[in-house]
Amino acid sequence: MPTCIKCGSQIQGTNVCPVCRTPVIKLTKCSNCSAEFSQTFNFCPMCGTPLARKEQPELVKSSQVEMKMIAIRGGEFIMGDSTTGTQKVHIASFSMSNIPVPQYLYRKITGTNPSKIQDALHPVENVSWYDAIIFCNMLSEVYGRSPCYKVGSVTDLSKIQQGSTLWKNVTCNFALNGFRLPTEAEWEFAARGGTLHEPYKYAGSNSIDEVAWYGENSNISTHQVCQKKPNALGLYDMCGNVEEWCWDFYEEYGLAELRNPCGPNEGTLRIKRGGSWLDDDIQCTATFRSRSAPNGKGSNLGFRICFCGM
Repeated sequence: MPTCIKCGSQIQGTNVCPVCRTPVIKLTKCSNCSAEFSQTFNFCPMCGTPLARKEQPELVKSSQVEMKMIAIRGGEFIMGDSTTGTQKVHIASFSMSNIPVPQYLYRKITGTNPSKIQDALHPVENVSWYDAIIFCNMLSEVYGRSPCYKVGSVTDLSKIQQGSTLWKNVTCNFALNGFRLPTEAEWEFAARGGTLHEPYKYAGSNSIDEVAWYGENSNISTHQVCQKKPNALGLYDMCGNVEEWCWDFYEEYGLAELRNPCGPNEGTLRIKRGGSWLDDDIQCTATFRSRSAPNGKGSNLGFRICFCGM
């Protein structure tokens, strides 16, 4: 239950999203001292459903897609394949969004939509790794969670110029409950069905056309999320549509068993996974690895979010 920022009294008055049942705190007064919360939510920050009737015309499309966090039980798996190399990895339980971040949600949180192919239900794209990190912290603040990312003591990373050397000091506190990018190991574990260990080449199938928009079927465009078959965990578009940023710097796989790996502490290139609407089928497999400078952008590059625990 929220507390008054002035006197600390508990405050009643939360709304629940009619679609995904997410509780959404709205502007309210403290019954003790009449102080008001400054933040107001007229939409569900998880699925974008309008909570105020006056916003319905603007966001009517967003109610067609339910964005939710999928609980993924931890376990171990062999990461990679004969092409990329392999690594035995142990993963703790975490939760991941069932779809890549859609444009309607990115716009609601940041006030902008940088996508080159604009549609509210398409994945947001043309975002850098910095943009994704900034969004995660902003969404954490909106949703009452503790931001995972910081530079020094600063969590409002939108104030730091992208490409600034200050970004070399960005850290992620994986013990916090805020939204964040998945690690590369979490991404692959989820794409391959988690503890269900789906033996598929792609996320959810051996037939790429069942689960992915890629170079041969995309008609040179992103597509609305949830149009293809999900994998066993209920995750859509893990392969194809847009590539997805991960937290990690790129490095080659080693030989030792790893627990919750999150990549090296420094580097120049960040991991991307899943392939996209303009890639061939090989680049869309669950094990294919790609990387880019963190300021890289393109109409084929987006991200999805997760948080620690279930």
